[in-house]
Amino acid sequence: MWKEFKEFIANDNILQLATAVIMGTAFTAIITSLVEDIFMPIIVAITGQADVSGIALKIGNTTLGVGNFIQAIINFVLIAAFLFMVIKGLEKVQRPKPVEEGPAAPTETELLQDILTELRKK
Repeated sequence: MWKEFKEFIANDNILQLATAVIMGTAFTAIITSLVEDIFMPIIVAITGQADVSGIALKIGNTTLGVGNFIQAIINFVLIAAFLFMVIKGLEKVQRPKPVEEGPAAPTETELLQDILTELRKK
């Protein structure tokens, strides 16, 4: 059982997953800073208020934190837009260069015609 566990832990997929989680955690700090330090000040300049988490609806004795929900949606949209742009940029960089094609291969009809011609010669 110990041997199987060591093989499981040493598996390349597990190591890649662990690396991805660590990189994702580090990337979270970058994204959080981007949203809080770059995007939200722009939103403040446009709307006059950056943090909508203070918005609440009071219904009887209950307070609904609608602002927290709206703030989470804003953060999600900003993060999703940033990630979309990053992924698109990476796709352009990683896109393989088109391979130049040589002369076109003969079509099936041309090949069959050549075979028929060779057969007629015999």
